[in-house]
Amino acid sequence: MLSRRAFLKTAAATAALSAIAHPKPGLAATAKPTRLQPGAVVGLISPASATFVREDVEIVMDAVRGLGLVPRLAPHLFDRYGYLAGQDQDRAEDVNQFFADPEVAMLLPIRGGWGSGRMLPYLNYDLIRQNPKILVGFSDITALILGVSAQSGLVTFHGPNGLSGWRTAQTDFFRRVLFNAERVTFENLVDGDDGDRLMQTRYRLQTITPGQAQGKLIGGNLSVISGIVGSPYMPDLEGAILFLEDIGENIYRIDRMITHLKLAGVFDRLSGLIFGQCTNCTPDESYGSLTLEEVIWGHIQPLGIPAWYGATIGHLETILTLPIGLEVAIDADRGTIEMLEAAVV
Repeated sequence: MLSRRAFLKTAAATAALSAIAHPKPGLAATAKPTRLQPGAVVGLISPASATFVREDVEIVMDAVRGLGLVPRLAPHLFDRYGYLAGQDQDRAEDVNQFFADPEVAMLLPIRGGWGSGRMLPYLNYDLIRQNPKILVGFSDITALILGVSAQSGLVTFHGPNGLSGWRTAQTDFFRRVLFNAERVTFENLVDGDDGDRLMQTRYRLQTITPGQAQGKLIGGNLSVISGIVGSPYMPDLEGAILFLEDIGENIYRIDRMITHLKLAGVFDRLSGLIFGQCTNCTPDESYGSLTLEEVIWGHIQPLGIPAWYGATIGHLETILTLPIGLEVAIDADRGTIEMLEAAVV
């Protein structure tokens, strides 16, 4: 039997661990990271799928240098555990270490894939809260940027991974938001192939419910969001603007995941909703199918909140840099997202 002193010591240690592994939900995003300056250090991490091809990392390092920044490799960057980039605790420790390092200004994942959600219980959210830095990524990294925003109050960014395209348009948005601290208004990009047409054929805006709304911007990959709904790593959605995107899912699976959000009460609390691109989301050959538009309209239109379909948010050549947890204003008739304040200081 434990003595009282030993019991209290054990209880204190357990409580300290629980503060990291099971943080309290419901923090509002209030902390902003410092804007990027030329020569700032960028910590390269692999929170999800394995990164074991050195050439991929060299490509990302070249992109970082092209931004005028200095890349630094995480200690476990080249680890591999099956399809994961190492053990969950080790991947989380890389994140914790970079947040603790005063020289590191931004954390940039090499790629998405799968695995970010597995390491959320091992992040030190008190440490992250006390050392606000830029954390950016998309696809599976949705779990990381939403989890950190929910549990630390840090404004994070749905934006490029390291192996994204980094062409002119993407780099321009990245610089305006994270270097220049601009209040950017986002709207649908025009595809290059439509430049000399009489009409637009790609990335057309389709208003589901007209109107304007204001709220904090939350969102990312639908599959990932569906997987963390109900956990302490999903930000508070009261009055929020939610955006969703996905890739390579059958239409019935999109229907199932949106139904999950609906049954979980996610849509009941929103001020507005944006559905982006669903790349290669096709019917299942084994079933008759609704169209993707029928699924989206069927779930979203009855909500009666400003909403539109077809935003240029998703697995595209140009990845917009969107602030998570920041107040924005949207116009569903024009398809615009207006930042109401700078996302960095």
